[in-house]
Amino acid sequence: MNLRTLALLLRPGRADRAIIALPVAAFTIVTALVLIVVGGAQSFWTWSDDTAPLYQALAAIALALLLVPLASLGGAAARLSARRRDERLSTLRLLGVSPAGVGLVTVIESAVLAAIGTLAGTATYLAVAPLVGLIPFRGEALGLDGVLLSPALIAAVVGGVLAVAVGSAVLGLRRVVISPLGVRMRSTASSVHWVRIVIGVVVIGAAYLLIQLIPQIAGLVTTIVVLALLFGAAIGVLNFVGPWALAVSARRRLRRAQTPERMLSARLVLDAPKAAWRQVGGVAMASFMAVFAGTGVSLMNTLGAAEPGSVDAMIPQDMRTGLVITLVATFLMVAASVGVNQASAILDQRELHRSLHYLGVPVETVDSARRQAIMSPLLLTSLGSALCAAVLVFPLLGIALIVSPDSLLTIVLVVGAGIGTVWLSTKVTGPLLESSFRAA
Repeated sequence: MNLRTLALLLRPGRADRAIIALPVAAFTIVTALVLIVVGGAQSFWTWSDDTAPLYQALAAIALALLLVPLASLGGAAARLSARRRDERLSTLRLLGVSPAGVGLVTVIESAVLAAIGTLAGTATYLAVAPLVGLIPFRGEALGLDGVLLSPALIAAVVGGVLAVAVGSAVLGLRRVVISPLGVRMRSTASSVHWVRIVIGVVVIGAAYLLIQLIPQIAGLVTTIVVLALLFGAAIGVLNFVGPWALAVSARRRLRRAQTPERMLSARLVLDAPKAAWRQVGGVAMASFMAVFAGTGVSLMNTLGAAEPGSVDAMIPQDMRTGLVITLVATFLMVAASVGVNQASAILDQRELHRSLHYLGVPVETVDSARRQAIMSPLLLTSLGSALCAAVLVFPLLGIALIVSPDSLLTIVLVVGAGIGTVWLSTKVTGPLLESSFRAA
């Protein structure tokens, strides 16, 4: 394959521009948030006094809670950029282009889109770093030097995002290279096995036991590392079990459906449970974070009043600041994830919309079914994620802090804000669905 052919294949058409913008925007947000979070946390590891281990432990847990969903968002953006040319690439395979040629086109394209996003994200991070440096901890601002990462660390983060993009592109190539005709005919069936819930229960159970055991037998540094890894693994398990749970719920709703909208919404979830999960997975992350935020608020209130300016007074104030930062980052991630995945789902279902249009189905019916397919699983998603987080927090803080009024109020507010974000995204992406129907 010569360079002219490669440039021709990489050249986007008019219909591809919106799909190009989505992964670029997602990579920008992912890169900026990761750099900001890591930059803000790095200053804690320069402290060496008696309170430093507490700050380091909380920073490590916050990093684990945020980096996993951010990596998931980056993977979703990479899958979108790698999938957007499935039909064109499968056509090339049917015309005789080698698998290596198809792979080269997709990997280069995904890497280019990710590179554009990471450059924009790095520029965003550098622009807001002075503002992040104004955030006070222990009575003084972190400072620009405290939050500004070295060029080597920035390059490492950018390299990690690019690796996620390229890896997802390579994995997404398998169905095009192996079965190009199946891609053209849309014959790939999406399914999730019940073994996912078994693995999820085993992992959460093991994490619960380790959280009880590790603080008793390990040192502080080991405990911090293990707790951060366990919380990160729990979020990973949510992403693993979530599609299975949505598929089970959709089957029940399909059996009880009495209107075209409900039947179509259930079928949309069953047709692609993983894609359905990606549209609500951000709220699962927010619900998981809500339990930690709620118990944190309850814990701060139990510490009681202290002399202003003292260490005992600064710790609750700094914990509150950390909670606000973590929640803001979480909702930025939720908003980006929901928006990208909903728009991606609409663009990926253009063939379905065209077929429904030819059958005479009104766009209002399809829009209603789409919103039900997104909003109906939210309660299950929110409650399941919050329960999972409560199981992990229980060995550390006990049930009293989890179910205290302050904790429950915080959980309800955070979960409500997450659901509201999803609902608003369904409204914002409505015009995109209408344009998809008009294109039919």
